Amino acid sequence: MARSFVQITDMTADEIWQIFDLCGKMKKGEIAPKPYADKSVGCIFHKASLRTRISFEVGIAQLGGQSLYITEKEINLGARESIHDAAKVLSRYLATIMIRTFAHSDVEELAENADVPVVNGLTDLTHPCQILGDYFTLLENKGKRDDFKIAYLGDGNNITNSWLNLAARIPMKLNIGTAADTQPDAQILKLARDNGISDIMLTDDPKEAVAGADVIYTDVWASMGQKDKAEEKARLLKQYQINDALVKLAHPDCLVMHCLPAERGREITDEVMDGPHSVVFDEAENRLHIQKAIMAFVMQ
Repeated sequence: MARSFVQITDMTADEIWQIFDLCGKMKKGEIAPKPYADKSVGCIFHKASLRTRISFEVGIAQLGGQSLYITEKEINLGARESIHDAAKVLSRYLATIMIRTFAHSDVEELAENADVPVVNGLTDLTHPCQILGDYFTLLENKGKRDDFKIAYLGDGNNITNSWLNLAARIPMKLNIGTAADTQPDAQILKLARDNGISDIMLTDDPKEAVAGADVIYTDVWASMGQKDKAEEKARLLKQYQINDALVKLAHPDCLVMHCLPAERGREITDEVMDGPHSVVFDEAENRLHIQKAIMAFVMQ
């Protein structure tokens, strides 16, 4: 069975560190593997994309391959034909399948039935490539430690869930500041806590969440597919905006992160996003490098 990357917990801690090591060497130009030479990667997009599409297409080219952009019009998974059948057909043409879609279960079913690796480019439940790229950005700026204090503020969404999945593999102090009605996935939270290697706190107090933090992280309050709930989410989450006052409560040399796209003036102010603590655009750059490392890893 092919080795897929559906979520962070598919990998052991040692494998995650191998991916980080590979990412660093590739970014520095120390190695330039071409595992996709004369091969193609199918990139399935059911959601609009800037970073995911461009970073994967550029990365695939740099790994020696060619990418195919496939929309829902061409491949309406589970409707025009079953996911099982589509997986079997795509496996005959492609070396890897990347998918950015809504239902996480669709990605799981695709990976279960494909004979080539499947990489999760984003689902409503998780965004694993983003969080590995973010942690790599943290390592670049702070070096390797096992006691980073990460404060996530805002909606309990796929980003929050992926931080919890990483906390199930790499020790950290993870503080999640969110409202009672915007909690992360209960099962993912339980699994992360049961794993027992990270200190995980949920609080409705943003000041408590960011106190002494090495990283303050946020995302849009209403994710793609939830824009009809934008005003409701804004009402619930307005106190979790990352602004200068909250940043001052964190560690003096803290990093501020956002997975983008940002709704400036809502979840984060211009002053913070463009300020000295921000590594937002470093994160965006590192999507390219971490995804190259992930694809090279699953092709080993």
